[in-house]
Amino acid sequence: MQESFKRTTISFYRYFYLDNPIQFRDELYQKWFSLNCFGRIYVAKEGINAQMSVPESNMELFLASLEEYEILNQIPIKYAVEDDGKSFYKLVIKVRPKLVADGLDDGAFDVTNVGNHLSGSDFHHLLSQPETVVVDMRNLYESEIGHFEGAIIPEADTFREEMDLVVDLLKDKKDKKVLLYCTGGIRCEKASAYLKHHGFEDVNQLLGGVIEYARHIQTKQLEPKFIGKNFVFDARMGERISSQVVGKCHQCGTAFDTHSNCANQSCHLLFLQCPSCAEKYEGCCSDECKDELQERNLMGSKFTLDRKDSKKKYRKSLTLKLKDLDNE
Repeated sequence: MQESFKRTTISFYRYFYLDNPIQFRDELYQKWFSLNCFGRIYVAKEGINAQMSVPESNMELFLASLEEYEILNQIPIKYAVEDDGKSFYKLVIKVRPKLVADGLDDGAFDVTNVGNHLSGSDFHHLLSQPETVVVDMRNLYESEIGHFEGAIIPEADTFREEMDLVVDLLKDKKDKKVLLYCTGGIRCEKASAYLKHHGFEDVNQLLGGVIEYARHIQTKQLEPKFIGKNFVFDARMGERISSQVVGKCHQCGTAFDTHSNCANQSCHLLFLQCPSCAEKYEGCCSDECKDELQERNLMGSKFTLDRKDSKKKYRKSLTLKLKDLDNE
């Protein structure tokens, strides 16, 4: 926070085959740590998915480091729409089984048979076509603060849940033109192939995701058809694409679209809470969490949590958590 120089927030991904992802990860860490880069990067045998904060003074050196690897050379880079440089605070590079946790057996379908990649202009134009079906391939907690006009918004908290849910939601629309979008494009690569595997005939995806669409629309001086904020997975939690506020405080319903985590660390639920409710509930998502937080602060190290549901994993979206509780 006290840095005097500027940083640039970027993201990129690419699917490719890696023989030794651990060695690749270690090499990247050494190079990017020396350039004072921050970020969250996932490496797998199937490729790389990165969100990063790079000092402006080291950007040329960083881009040169990409060119040292054939698999990273000329990789498309997306630049943040709203950027104060305070997106990441350390460098984390992890080796994972997959770039995106989708729960799919990739051997069961052709993951390379992806949908048509659409530019921001083409996607923008097709949104107004009456027979077009637009699907948000992000989680509900992302789409609740911003989405494309008229999009189908699945009620899912994870990409793993969403894949089969979308196939079911669109089962009567296999002959329609389907437009998929996500934050940066990587989830749509797998989703489009999965839909084609299930018999969808005309599957299309937004190249570069909402991030690239927003930059494209700004360049073309077009009115965006994405309303609200685009959720991002860093400290900023969102980039404003249009002036509309589509999110609502989960506690009082007032218009609000900035996420926070429940102040009760045993909950840590991601939710929308306006300043008034933040004061009333002390940053907690419920009276129960507020009471627990107060008790924890009062008792300090003597505090123990022995409720039966203390280890229950709640959903990330408060909307879906409340639905789960209503159905119990």
